[in-house]
Amino acid sequence: MRLVPTLLCAAALSAAVVMSPAAVADQQLAASMCDYVAANDRNRLRKVLSDYRLRLRNIYDGVVCNGEPLIRHAFRSNAPDVGEFIARQLPGSQIADSGDIAWAESNGFADSPLLAALKDRAGAGD
Repeated sequence: MRLVPTLLCAAALSAAVVMSPAAVADQQLAASMCDYVAANDRNRLRKVLSDYRLRLRNIYDGVVCNGEPLIRHAFRSNAPDVGEFIARQLPGSQIADSGDIAWAESNGFADSPLLAALKDRAGAGD
């Protein structure tokens, strides 16, 4: 009887240990990406994607900065260079379907060069 609870605890502990480093690494990677977007640092964002062999279009939906997608975080951070880089990495259909263009227009970003880039990309119809 004593062996069963020990095995269950050991199994739960080992699963937590195995899962934890990956989850922490993912959170740190996402936090770094958010920092690079906020700093308008396209080169560092490109480098982290390259170093981890990631395609932005594959992870875009999973990265949230302050509760918002990367594009909206770029708008709020006044980061047009990074925002345009992100827009070029995503399919035009994803940008058109995201609602980011309407969001930007309704939140006072109508004059942003990033909005023009999003509209161009959405019109490309990838």
